[in-house]
Formats: sequence, structure tokens, C-alpha cells
Amino acid sequence: MKSPSFDPGLTQQFTAPLTRIINKDGSFNVHRRGETWKDFHPYLHLINMSWTRFLLTLFAAYMAVNLLFAWAYYALGPGELLGVDTSTEGWRFLDGFFFSTHTLSTVGYGSISPHGLGANILASLESMIGVMAFAVATGLLYGRVSRPSARFGFSRNLVVAPYGDGQSLQFRVVNRRQNSLTELEVQVMVTTVQREDGQLKRRYEVLNLERQKVTFLALTWTVVHPIDPASPFWGKSAEDLKNLQAEVMILIKGYDDTFSQTVAARHSYRHDEMVWGRRFAPAFSVDPTGDLVLEVQKVGELA
Repeated sequence: MKSPSFDPGLTQQFTAPLTRIINKDGSFNVHRRGETWKDFHPYLHLINMSWTRFLLTLFAAYMAVNLLFAWAYYALGPGELLGVDTSTEGWRFLDGFFFSTHTLSTVGYGSISPHGLGANILASLESMIGVMAFAVATGLLYGRVSRPSARFGFSRNLVVAPYGDGQSLQFRVVNRRQNSLTELEVQVMVTTVQREDGQLKRRYEVLNLERQKVTFLALTWTVVHPIDPASPFWGKSAEDLKNLQAEVMILIKGYDDTFSQTVAARHSYRHDEMVWGRRFAPAFSVDPTGDLVLEVQKVGELA
């Protein structure tokens, strides 16, 4: 008997074929529209962006603020800053820029100093902005470094492999970091597009697993779904799964001992990422001293 259909929060409505529901990086293939500036949260945006974009954003903001204050010092006139090179307008602006960097970071080398009232007020304002800005940047850096995050490595393909007297659906996962993960739990479901009441709808079914939990993830974990008469894959061929636009979606959770928090990851495999009649190759071995050796790069290697 098939498990009843349900909606895990991804809608049963079908309007057009999707590339996939869950992207390879674990994000949902959902594009948001209609948001206003009130819905934008700078902290969440800066915390979640990549390290490259984050560092480039900080550098761009740093340059923009200093250029703005350099222009303001330049607009005050040549007598407002002592120690600047006034031989050309370009050098005067450049010295104003460097004075801005000294003031913003509260370094204050003393080679250039404010002289007039306007320059002193502007320098006071900039130093206050600098203190707050660097405090925010430090908080963002700490938040990015200290937050718990999982880095699970999934096999490139989902395999349909021999299993007992029948077949099974298998994928393999490994912890790509050196932290200790315990109490691992996985939930696997498949979504297909089927015609119901004359309309195309998405159907979601939770897959029964050989083992849904493991205590430790010190090595690799091969997650197995036996293809028995109760399985939605029973009697299905690769062509059938293609016509059904099948996608296997995975949610895996574990406890991170380093941060004492639960971490989670998402992944998915589409019908064209399934390999039939293959097995996973061994990804760990025993060295001459009797220790286990894990080959992380072999998590998806097929025999």
C-alpha cells in the first residue's frame, strides 16, 4: 500500500516543468517577488552571502565612505587641513582621502590634522561613524565565523543497486569537515508529477529507509531505500521516472559537538542523476597499524 500523498511545504500545484525543486547548493528553487525595503534585513543578507561577496562588500563600503569624506574635506578648501600637499588639486584630494582613512580607523598618525571649525566637526563625525562601523563589521565577522554550519558531502549520483534478492535506491554522505557529528537523522522523499482528477499535480511520498538514524558519522553513510512493492519506485524504469519528473529530496540533521547545536543540510537528485545497476566503491580502508583511513573524495565513486 502506498503511503498517502502530502505537501511538505512545496505545493502540489503544477504549472510548468521545473529544473529542480532543491538546487545543488541546498537552496530552494524559489524566486521571491514583491518584497519591499521593510522586508530586507541587512544582517541576514551579510551573514548568508558568500565569503567573497562579503569581503568585497566590506571593501566597497570602506572605499565609498572614505571617498565621500575625502570629497567633503576637499570641498572645505585648502586651509582646513594642515599638512596636505596643495601643489595640485589631485594631491590635495588624495591627502584628504588618506586623512579620511586615518580618521575613520581612529589611527591618527598626526602628519595631517584638521585646522578649521568645519574640518574638526567633519573629523569628529567621521571618527564616530568609524567606531560604530568597525564594531558592526567585527560583529558580522564573528557571527559568520562562529555560527554552526554543516558541510555534508553527497555522492554525485543516486544509484539503483542490487539489494538482497531485489534492488534498492542508494546515496552516500560524508562529513567533509573534521568536527564530530552525532545523532544523525535523515528524511528522504520523492516528488513526481501525476495526473489526478484531470489535472497535473505534484505528489510527495516519504521513502522507507533501511536505516533512518546513525549515532556517529565518522566514516561514510550509505542511505538505502529498499525498492519493494510498497516503494513508489517499484516496477519503474528510467523512462518512467523521466516522464514523472521524479526528484528525490533529502533532509539530513545532526548534532555538532563543537558548537553544541543541531545542523542540517538539504540535497536532491533528479531522475537524470540516477545510475542503474552500479554500486558505490569502498571509501575507507584499514592501514597497516590497524587505523581506519577515510578517503573523503571517494564518497561518490562507483564500482
